[in-house]
Amino acid sequence: MRLGEIVANEGQSTVLDDEHEAAADLAGEAGSMLMEIRAGPVTGKALGKEGDQRAHRLLMQRIADLFPGDRIRSEEADQSKVLGPEAGRVWIVDPLDGTREYSEGREDWAVHVALAIDGEPVVGAVALPAIGLVLGTGDPPALAGLPSPPRMVVSRSRPPEFVPEVAELLGATTVPMGSAGAKIAAVIRGEAEIYVHAGGQYEWDSAAPVAVALATGLHASRLDGSPLRYAQPDPWLPDLVVCHPSLAGRVQSALREAGVSTVR
Repeated sequence: MRLGEIVANEGQSTVLDDEHEAAADLAGEAGSMLMEIRAGPVTGKALGKEGDQRAHRLLMQRIADLFPGDRIRSEEADQSKVLGPEAGRVWIVDPLDGTREYSEGREDWAVHVALAIDGEPVVGAVALPAIGLVLGTGDPPALAGLPSPPRMVVSRSRPPEFVPEVAELLGATTVPMGSAGAKIAAVIRGEAEIYVHAGGQYEWDSAAPVAVALATGLHASRLDGSPLRYAQPDPWLPDLVVCHPSLAGRVQSALREAGVSTVR
C-alpha cells in the first residue's frame, strides 16, 4: 500500500445528514462500477489494477464536486503529499479494499468511504458490492446479540501468529475472511463478534468500517484500548480491535495474556 493523497482545501466544521447519505451513495456507486468491470474481459492482476484506479478516480471526483472545501486521502494516490497537523474535515477512502479477493471473483471485498473530523471517524459507509449491501452511519444496523462461543474473524491468507492463543483464551471459533472491510462488516452484521489486527494497516483500511462499527454500538480501539485517530500526518494505523461491547474487557485481557500489544 502507498501513502495516501491529500487534496488540501479549507476545512469545514459540521456534519450534516448529507454526508452520511453521500458516503453511502458514493460507496455504492463505486461498488456497482467495480462489479461491471469484473463482468468484463479483464482478469487477474490487471483486473485488480483497473478496478483500483477507476474507483479511485470516481470517488476523488465525486467528493471534490460535492464537498469542495474538504480534503481527501485515498489509498490509490500520490504518496508525496502529506496532511498537516490541523486536519479538520478529511475524507478517507479505500476505492477497493481486498484487491486479491476482487480479482479472484470472491465476495469478501469492499469499498470504503469515510469522513473524519478533527481525527474522529464520524461518517462512514462500507459497500459489499458482491452481495449488494451498503452499511452506513446514516442508518447503522442494530447491535446483534452475543452467541456462545463467540466467533473471531481472521485473515484467510496471513493470520497473525497470536490468533490460536487468543482464540483459545476467549473460547472463540475462527472464521477466515479476506479484506479488512469484509471482516469488520462481518462483526457489524452479527456474523462474528471479534476482529483483532496487529499486522500493519493504513487509515483507509479501517476508517469507514470503524465509523460504522461505532455507530452500531460496537467497541473499536487500538489493541491497548486507546482511541483510533484518523487524518493524522502519517496514515500508518497498524492495529485495532473491533468487537461486541460485552467482549471488550475479555479481549483486552486475552491480548495482554498472549503478549500482544499496540504497534508503534
